[in-house]
Amino acid sequence: MHDQTPVINWIENGVPFSQMFNDPFYSTENGIDETLHVFLNGNGLPERFCDGFQVAELGFGTGLNMLVSINEFIRSNNKGKLKYISFEAFPLSANQIAKALSKFPTLNSDIILDHWTQETLEIKTEQYEIQIIVGDARKTLKHWAGEADAWFLDGFAPSRNPELWGLDLMRDVATHTKPFGTFSTYSSAGFIRRNLTNVGFNVTKSTGFGKKRHMTKGIKL
Repeated sequence: MHDQTPVINWIENGVPFSQMFNDPFYSTENGIDETLHVFLNGNGLPERFCDGFQVAELGFGTGLNMLVSINEFIRSNNKGKLKYISFEAFPLSANQIAKALSKFPTLNSDIILDHWTQETLEIKTEQYEIQIIVGDARKTLKHWAGEADAWFLDGFAPSRNPELWGLDLMRDVATHTKPFGTFSTYSSAGFIRRNLTNVGFNVTKSTGFGKKRHMTKGIKL
């Protein structure tokens, strides 16, 4: 069991809020719609889904992005498997995840909760393969042997969690991206766009979700 369970508060609409990073785990407006807009649509999904498609994520959080991705992969009637790997330094407890996901009854939270120990784990079924790597992504990502078709860059706000947005880590992201692979993030911070450009992505701003004017997405050249 992980010995540093994050302390969180529950704010409007039952959204978990990190005391450590002073930031909510997902939108207070609609977490599923945010995931669909920023991470799925931002990466051209579900249209790009195919057997063996690899999603990689920085910041597992409550697992919401993963569950929405699995749901959309299944809804798209793809045959085969979706692969999903996520890197998380501060895993929530099972009770915290269960409470956070209880407001999304259309998602099957048991995919996570039936296996969750706050430690690195791997789950395989006929429809998906999941890896959750617990630890600092600046140390763990470089040891991953895979390459992503799409990245979900979902750390807390760069001003509060700069470690997850630095140039060295973005270089590791690029190294572990297939040619013409993509990324998306809710953030439009200038230094993030510059870092991702400097490691080989063609970076663009697009319309953000809800009250956020802009987000960032890109493709590896």
